[in-house]
Amino acid sequence: MLNRLMRATMTKLLSPLAHVLLKLGISPDVVTTVGTLGVCFGALAFFPRGQLWVGVLVITAFVFSDTVDGIMARASGRSTKWGAYLDSTLDRIGDAAIFGGLVLYYAGRGDNPVMAALALACLILGSVVSYARARAEGLGFTANVGIAERADRLVAVLVATFFADVLRVPALLGGVLGLLAVASLVTVVQRMLTVRRQALAAGEVSG
Repeated sequence: MLNRLMRATMTKLLSPLAHVLLKLGISPDVVTTVGTLGVCFGALAFFPRGQLWVGVLVITAFVFSDTVDGIMARASGRSTKWGAYLDSTLDRIGDAAIFGGLVLYYAGRGDNPVMAALALACLILGSVVSYARARAEGLGFTANVGIAERADRLVAVLVATFFADVLRVPALLGGVLGLLAVASLVTVVQRMLTVRRQALAAGEVSG
């Protein structure tokens, strides 16, 4: 949903920056890598210490590199399979760092096992959501369905983390993490059922 609603707007806003970076001779792959390192730094350096809102601001400063590198690749005619692979792989690392940072905080200084478990559930199920689609496409099927796509999960957890920390209302983040965990599980099931229907139609289901 967020991908459809926001991609065009963000592309317009970030296109000038993308063109400046291209003129400086910076490649899309460099932007992808630096952006992921920045996200990981923001999540793993600040979240475990309880500086949640600071971590969110640092992450936000780098997270839009995911859009900038795509604009740069298209504008320069350098869209490659390697670039797509690198982008997708590093996206998953960044996402894992965000939820992993929350797990570290709530399992340690935050001392909240329930919140740690919810964050861990989001980390695991978010990875399975991505894997379910990637594996399906690797087998020749499609699984581009679900109620919890990456952009939705990312925006929801960052916004909730920021306001939960600033307003001192951890229950806000707990509620969002719980909803994301459920939505991610539903998305995994949706993708599995979608692939099964395609497999049945192709005669690729045994028994």
